[in-house]
Amino acid sequence: MSAKPLLLIQVGTPPDDIRAQVGDLPLWFSAVLAAGPAFEVVRVFEGEPLPPHGAHSAAIITGSWAMVTDLVPWSEATAQWIRDAMAQAFPLFGVCYGHQLMAHALGGKVDYHPQGREMGCLDIDLLPGAEAEPLLAGAGSRFKANLTHMQTVLELPPGAQVLARSAHDPHQVVRYGPNAVSTQFHPEFSPAIAATCIQLRAQVLQSEGFDPDAMLGQLAETPVPQQMLQRFVAAYARQPAVASAGQEPQAAQAETSLTV
Repeated sequence: MSAKPLLLIQVGTPPDDIRAQVGDLPLWFSAVLAAGPAFEVVRVFEGEPLPPHGAHSAAIITGSWAMVTDLVPWSEATAQWIRDAMAQAFPLFGVCYGHQLMAHALGGKVDYHPQGREMGCLDIDLLPGAEAEPLLAGAGSRFKANLTHMQTVLELPPGAQVLARSAHDPHQVVRYGPNAVSTQFHPEFSPAIAATCIQLRAQVLQSEGFDPDAMLGQLAETPVPQQMLQRFVAAYARQPAVASAGQEPQAAQAETSLTV
């Protein structure tokens, strides 16, 4: 276990109306990792430079409201940093945009999902071979996760292994090597965050054929995704993340584990 701090690579920030109700992305991750280590945040979408890989124990790459296919300079610079990280076997955990950016950086194909948006608290099914994945130990064959995305990994990078899928998206958990994994779903979402995203976009969701009230009624705790993130951090960071799966610490506790 490393004595170096954990790195949170923030690749976006929620729209103002969402942020006003549930805060910014570092707070979401901090709540899940409240029993774990402090972490440092680099806001690459605002032009903050990424540090050398040796300065941190591991990195989490967040979700975003941007699109990987826009190929904006900060995103492409982060993609190069990911390639360099993989060459050094530096530990990485990508979430949603981070998941797609890792796949893009390593030679996969990312674009809009042909069947449109995936959103809600949905079933994730493990695939053959996933039983050997330590981050998913004890998960069972199916678990719930919170999702919201329009783009997706259409083609995996060479050598990547897909471990889980949903009915809508075949690439929900991907492992790229012994120290690198990503999820299309959001382990950092609490039911309150998921509800806010649904409620504030209800009109758009209705126009796309979704039933926001039904989506809200299906929200639940998602202990397996949270435990994946906690286990990843515990494997590399200077303090073990010992929060129980599904635990939702208070915001005041969460703020104490955040270093910006």
